[in-house]
Amino acid sequence: MTHRISRRARVLAAGLGAGVIVPFAAAAAPAAAAAPQVSCTSNKAGLATKLQNDITTALKGRAGTVAVGLYDRSTKTTCTLRSSTAYDSASVVKATVLATLLWDAKKHNRYLTTREQSLATAMITKSDNNATSTLWKQLGVTKVKGFLAAAGMTQTKPGANNYWGLTQITVRDEQKLLALLTAKNSVLSDNSRAYELKLMGKVISSQRWGTPAGAPSSVAVHVKNGWLSRATHGWRVHSIGTFNGAGHDYMITVLTQDNSTMQYGVNTIQAVAKAIHKDLVPTTSTTSASVLRYVPTANPQEAIPAVPSAG
Repeated sequence: MTHRISRRARVLAAGLGAGVIVPFAAAAAPAAAAAPQVSCTSNKAGLATKLQNDITTALKGRAGTVAVGLYDRSTKTTCTLRSSTAYDSASVVKATVLATLLWDAKKHNRYLTTREQSLATAMITKSDNNATSTLWKQLGVTKVKGFLAAAGMTQTKPGANNYWGLTQITVRDEQKLLALLTAKNSVLSDNSRAYELKLMGKVISSQRWGTPAGAPSSVAVHVKNGWLSRATHGWRVHSIGTFNGAGHDYMITVLTQDNSTMQYGVNTIQAVAKAIHKDLVPTTSTTSASVLRYVPTANPQEAIPAVPSAG
């Protein structure tokens, strides 16, 4: 029996030509990998299940690859989806650039110069790319890596050749950054944290989209967004935000790619954000206009970050 099978294999190989492998039996098709599921935990009874169900519903039928992070200190609530998947940062990295600048200034026991304050304000509130490039070059990748190490943001990889918009980020690390900005720690001074949050609370109206969607008037909002279209994975659209008030202190990161348009990605992020705000800080008002302080723009815009022109 062994001899006949061996001979048949030689005949088939010779007849079909070199480099062609013909199995005797069709191999079973590999099972499709199950899509990752939203996972939530909470000290508040019922909240984890509600958030998990509502975030999952918000993402139902949405195309693209979405990563989500939520942490609420007040109820010790955490939700994650693709927490370690890497995305091109686009302009979201600007929050890290400012944190690096503030961290470095603290190390040298100095305040930001007037010039640095001007650049930082333009970078965060207007998402100014030239200001970002100036600060990125001033700091250098070595200092950026130094801050990332101090912050425990081990999954974040700075973009090479001054292409800061191609920095690789994850939900896990963005949540770590937001946690540093919103609670006392040894990495950033209280003044530094307050300064960055103040700027994130003053972004121009065309960039008030993303994670603030659905935030009630009782909650203070700080946000940084980013978007970028490339030849692969379509549009990357991201939003990170911190929210404090109504007995809650929480932070949200939503990173997306493989979006057909920027607006599609924005809509996905805002569907997730609305579900989270509704579950964490329910409001009894039936008029959304009266409960929203930080209304997302109907015409989202962002500055295209520093990336190679091709690809």
